[in-house]
Amino acid sequence: MICDASIPTYLLSHWARDRQRGPKISVEEAVRLQTTATAEVLGLTDRGRVAVGQRADVNVIDFETLNINAPYATNDLPAGGRRLLQSATGYVATIVNGTITRRNGVDTGERPGRLVRA
Repeated sequence: MICDASIPTYLLSHWARDRQRGPKISVEEAVRLQTTATAEVLGLTDRGRVAVGQRADVNVIDFETLNINAPYATNDLPAGGRRLLQSATGYVATIVNGTITRRNGVDTGERPGRLVRA
């Protein structure tokens, strides 16, 4: 079983901050790869950068405390199905359409966004 949901956190914490052997990538490049570059690949022209006229979905990150926690199994799928979850620390807030949806790793209950078909 593979859990790859931690890749965005790993890119920032390992490749931009903790890498010891070989070159690191800049924080700016790590963020660009996960925002602007991804939006461009998917054809989402109104996302991926903070600018006038763009959708402003933002993660506020404490770069020094950013960390991936160990994965754990849970049986919360229909019929008791099992899946892996992996949380992270260092995410101060997630803001969607100007509304805080997560604060210090805890959902606020707000759901201002919508699913996107790309």
